[in-house]
Amino acid sequence: MLIVPAVVPLLMFLYNSKEPRLFGFPFFYWLQLSFILLSVATTVLVYRMTSAPKGNRDVA
Repeated sequence: MLIVPAVVPLLMFLYNSKEPRLFGFPFFYWLQLSFILLSVATTVLVYRMTSAPKGNRDVA
């Protein structure tokens, strides 16, 4: 699942354009920002799926 944020930015056909603009920024820049948000969301999701429930944590 963590491969998704690594592979999606490599798909050049997604951002090979100047338009549309968002708040004056070209498509490429705000799409790169959305890739960062995708990476954060995916990392949080994987962390929550793989972390132990609060009641079952081992105390070392």
